Amino acid sequence: MKKILFLAAAFTFSLAALAQPKADDVSKFNVEKHDFGKVKVGTPVTYAFEIKNISDKPLVVENSWASCGCTTPEKIVDPIMPGQTAMLKVQYSAAAVSPFTKDVYISFAGIGGPKTVQITGEVLSAEAYEQWVKENKDSKPKPNN
Repeated sequence: MKKILFLAAAFTFSLAALAQPKADDVSKFNVEKHDFGKVKVGTPVTYAFEIKNISDKPLVVENSWASCGCTTPEKIVDPIMPGQTAMLKVQYSAAAVSPFTKDVYISFAGIGGPKTVQITGEVLSAEAYEQWVKENKDSKPKPNN
């Protein structure tokens, strides 16, 4: 009898968890991945992800954080009203020479699990970056918002 009650309770809680909306049900991002391209070491770069509230209720960003300390998302403090947008600015320090892929997590109040977006690129030494710029002066470089 205890097993049946336990299973019934577990089933009820799992249904409640499944009923909770997901981040994609209430928000739409302009992009889920931004590539900075080539970046000069020691030159921080910033990109702003646009978040649109596609629900019929205000959307509250509880928290935003990154996969490492070299990536800093700016906190969104005001609720995003239905149909409106907000910008989540994310800065990458570009302190170390190497390719990078960093995850940024955004949690919304009352939503199950965070939304993940990514930034990527390659940090080059000052010399390598200058050489790359010379070699690519005729082609348009990507803006590093």
